[in-house]
Amino acid sequence: MIDPDAFAKLICDWCLEVRERQYVLVSTTPLAAPLIRSFHRALIERGAWSPGLRIELPGLTEDFYRLASEELLDGFPAADLAEWEHVDATLNIQAPENTRALAGVDPGLITRVARARNPIREARLSKRWCLTMWPTSALAQDAGISDDAYAAFLGRALFLDRPDPVAAWRELSERQQRVVDRLNSAREIRIEAEGTDLRLRVEGRTWMNSDGRRNMPSGEVFTGPIEDSASGTIRFTVPSNPRGVLVEDVTLTFENGEVRRATAQRGQQYLDAALATDPGARFLGELGIGTNSGIDRPTGSILLDEKMAGTVHLALGRSYPETGGRNQSALHWDLICDLRPGGRLTADGEAISIE
Repeated sequence: MIDPDAFAKLICDWCLEVRERQYVLVSTTPLAAPLIRSFHRALIERGAWSPGLRIELPGLTEDFYRLASEELLDGFPAADLAEWEHVDATLNIQAPENTRALAGVDPGLITRVARARNPIREARLSKRWCLTMWPTSALAQDAGISDDAYAAFLGRALFLDRPDPVAAWRELSERQQRVVDRLNSAREIRIEAEGTDLRLRVEGRTWMNSDGRRNMPSGEVFTGPIEDSASGTIRFTVPSNPRGVLVEDVTLTFENGEVRRATAQRGQQYLDAALATDPGARFLGELGIGTNSGIDRPTGSILLDEKMAGTVHLALGRSYPETGGRNQSALHWDLICDLRPGGRLTADGEAISIE
């Protein structure tokens, strides 16, 4: 079992760096109650305000998609956007009761709502934020292991099995920074694996050290590739579960940076709808390299799987401006390619170790 007090301390002191009188908005489900209570105590001990809580009950999102009028699908209440003027940071804790709750919803509706609420997303990303997770039976089932085994797995991914988790994340940060320093001078990245040969230009772009400050667990370095540079084909062998919809074995072919052909062994309807979100959805917003050795197998969770040491991931849609990326979209969907069966990642022809 994960120690919620140790987890809350890690979030406060490493991820959000909580200060006195700060106000944190927490979004999650009732299943994360142990972590919510520990996080509340940790905030008070640091002189911060009690957190705002947005607790999603089972069935609410499904009801919205089933019953919402055209006006509700294409808009949002003004209060949702105004709220961000008074928030210092956000904590989103994934703790699903059912990871397939939206499997029966038209993917077009999901992307439509995401497009309409993009201003809220941009406001949230402008503040300090952290995305994390709490073990649930649904997540364990997706990973194909028992509840106890999943909790232990997640604890290792979070470095909560280490004597000093903050120190462990600091060590990872230093190791990743050496990779960042090397890649900041790179001009071209090439990804090669079975069914994959893709080239991307990255000259002039900034590589970022994702060391648990935003995603927890983390363990990746990433950048925004030059928007018109992607050329070739890549096969994403790790299944994806965006918004509860299972998508497997995606192959994308790029020309001049744009997706020209897209197939999925499973989830083709969702893939097509995602690419139709807006013009930017057919271009790349991110190239990431996973480094977290505590995540040694796919689990069905993008937050975890994209950090696996030995993998790379590409995100369709929105760029992170801090990388120099310019692509704009309501979509940001990470797809993961496992290079461990014998693939290769090179920067200007030089092999880059990602394990």
